[in-house]
Amino acid sequence: MAKSKKGAIEKIALQCSECNRKNYTTTKNRRNIQGKMEFNKYCKWDRKVTLHKEAKIK
Repeated sequence: MAKSKKGAIEKIALQCSECNRKNYTTTKNRRNIQGKMEFNKYCKWDRKVTLHKEAKIK
């Protein structure tokens, strides 16, 4: 079995605050960014720009 290491780079999903769907994925450096990331991104289900917050990828 390979031993998994936790690196500085982490994959995250961006979840829409209105429809709660995970629309985007991105990476974040845990050493530089301590809190949760938030972006205003386009949601294709709501057909408008909404706030997307960081969520875990399953």
